[in-house]
Amino acid sequence: MQTNRFVLAGTGSGVGKTTFTIGLMKALQEKGKTVQGFKCGPDYIDPTYHTAVTGRVSRNIDSWMFSHEAVRDIVARASMDADVSIIEGVMGFYDGKSPLSDAGSAADISVVTESPVILIVNCASMARSVAAVVKGFQLLSDKPNIVGVIANQVGSVGHYEIAKAAIEQECGIPVIGYMKREEGIDIPSRHLGLVPAIERGELDTFFDKLGSLMAETLDLDQLLDLTKAPVLQESGQLFAEEPYQNICIAVAKDAAFNFYYEENLALLRAKGAKLQFFSPLANEPVPAEADGLYIGGGFPEEFADILSENSDAKKSIREAIAKGLPTLAECGGFMYLTEAITNSNGHRYEMVGVIPGEVAMQTKLAALGYREIFGTQNNFLIASDEAAKGHEFHYSTYSGTHHSPAYETKGRFGNKQEGYQAENLVAGYTHFHFVSNPRLVDNWLTACKKVKNHD
Repeated sequence: MQTNRFVLAGTGSGVGKTTFTIGLMKALQEKGKTVQGFKCGPDYIDPTYHTAVTGRVSRNIDSWMFSHEAVRDIVARASMDADVSIIEGVMGFYDGKSPLSDAGSAADISVVTESPVILIVNCASMARSVAAVVKGFQLLSDKPNIVGVIANQVGSVGHYEIAKAAIEQECGIPVIGYMKREEGIDIPSRHLGLVPAIERGELDTFFDKLGSLMAETLDLDQLLDLTKAPVLQESGQLFAEEPYQNICIAVAKDAAFNFYYEENLALLRAKGAKLQFFSPLANEPVPAEADGLYIGGGFPEEFADILSENSDAKKSIREAIAKGLPTLAECGGFMYLTEAITNSNGHRYEMVGVIPGEVAMQTKLAALGYREIFGTQNNFLIASDEAAKGHEFHYSTYSGTHHSPAYETKGRFGNKQEGYQAENLVAGYTHFHFVSNPRLVDNWLTACKKVKNHD
């Protein structure tokens, strides 16, 4: 039994994979196909565009953060009723956790999920040399199945035909189309990357333009012929549903706080929790029925003036944490719970104030990369003998008085103690992926039940 599924990967920077991904999604939708999006790696923002185009929640899949079986389960589960699944790559095709391994790369994901690969190649200022680039990607490993090429940044139809002839002769795979150097189709960006679709407002015109461009210069029928893949079967273990536990987790969700891995939320639901969303940006209080609180990452610094003025939301969060609700705050949520955020213009805005200290935005990157996470004593989420995996990416720095760190992380530059921990609060810059250790969900809900029963 087969379906259409493929990894859309680039050779490196300047390729614009997300632009291609959402353009292809729209073009295939216009052909009447139901499209499911996936993103290799930990990026939160690209999937928001996939979701906006397809109307289906895009999923992050990562062969370093969690097991190969989990990767396959996520793909199988999310694509069950889709006609086409597009897995957008991360960085260059072979770029992942380490320069010495494919782990975490789009190449690895293609092998784990048995997905053919469409390679996007930047052809600017090259002719026959483009074939050498493609040949190099073919020869580095014989495990991925590169089935076709899209020529990007071509100067003319003539330029495309030269590149196509060279690739097809030397590499033995078809070039299914091209994209010229176009103006006005780039997705806007800022310090953390592409602006989330949730902030863009009306995107239909943008999507329509991209879809039309792709349909004009790519052979979509050939694409579908090349990207047949076996239907993956879900193991049934990772998201096995457990009985309802009468536990409600309040989740902050709006334009300021929207960095959540969909599988984190899915695991909470599978373990029997009810999720109720609220918006600090709209000055909404923590729902009264909440037994736990989840404040994810996002861009609180972009909305610091509004968040600072929303006294009802801040007061409600202070009271919920003081009441004992087990609370996880990641990155932007951690920033929001401090005493203040100073933005890049030097303006200081008072925040919730349950974490002593302040954060300040800076123009250079403060941290970026995968993290192994090790628990600490009295941590309700991740015990001292437990570990998980996640990712850190931020431009702000935290300065505060002496306190208990939330956990220890290990990255490229060694180990460090990170975040802030109180009795029922775990907060820090690192984003947890619960699929790396589903036990964390059990720990959290157990902590919620203890507080609920005590009340």
